[in-house]
Amino acid sequence: MDPITSTQNSQVKELLKLDKPRGRRAAGLFKIEGLREIQRAGKNQYKFTKIFFCKKLLSSTAEDFLHRINAETKIEVSQNVFSRIAYRDNSDGLLAVAESKNHELDTLIHDENNLYLVIETVEKPGNLGALLRTADAAGIDAVIVCDNNTDIYNPNVIRSSIGCLFTKRLIVADSENTIDFFRKNKVRIFAAALQNSESYTSADYTKSSAIVMGSEADGLSETWRQAAENIIAIPMNGDIDSLNVSVSAAVLIYEAIRQRTKK
Repeated sequence: MDPITSTQNSQVKELLKLDKPRGRRAAGLFKIEGLREIQRAGKNQYKFTKIFFCKKLLSSTAEDFLHRINAETKIEVSQNVFSRIAYRDNSDGLLAVAESKNHELDTLIHDENNLYLVIETVEKPGNLGALLRTADAAGIDAVIVCDNNTDIYNPNVIRSSIGCLFTKRLIVADSENTIDFFRKNKVRIFAAALQNSESYTSADYTKSSAIVMGSEADGLSETWRQAAENIIAIPMNGDIDSLNVSVSAAVLIYEAIRQRTKK
């Protein structure tokens, strides 16, 4: 089959609809760019419906992967078309269309001694991606985003997480149902906030625990502060009063991992 050379092609037009959150939700599909990210999605049972590729941009590794990948349709496009459909500059000449997964709370199975990361409000897709990357590195059991408006398949989430979006159990739920889930399963809630807090090193994370992060601008809501057994903070010894949310989460998570490893 000849490569697609026109950006007015019907398949290209359908693909471009996935650039918008509404288009992704309506189709139940989203785009993944780059060999590393596509590989991580495939490894974690995401189903690819189409693979778009540009021969001129393929590395030998990407070309080998293309031959082995299981997708319903593989579609060659010209370099001009690929530059139109790709969000990034360095996409390895590969772009996959994948089916969205179910991220509802009732799909989450709690195991004894799980460690959760909760993000109440996501201000920037890049922050969510960085948090997912930290969660993957630390081996967090699940990440729960308590903001039903969050577009988890935003291309900036995928890019900044370097595909770790696909490697961790990711749940999207409201705060009230998440708190009920934690109470039912006897999960201790540690809310990260400055007011009326104790040092994060004095808390005990060795049992089932959830570390809850708020937005950088507004912090945590009163809902989570009231639900928490402990309010924890990272001491600030300089002029600023807080760290980037992904940096803060990494500090707290790795303290929990340190305690669990020591125990």
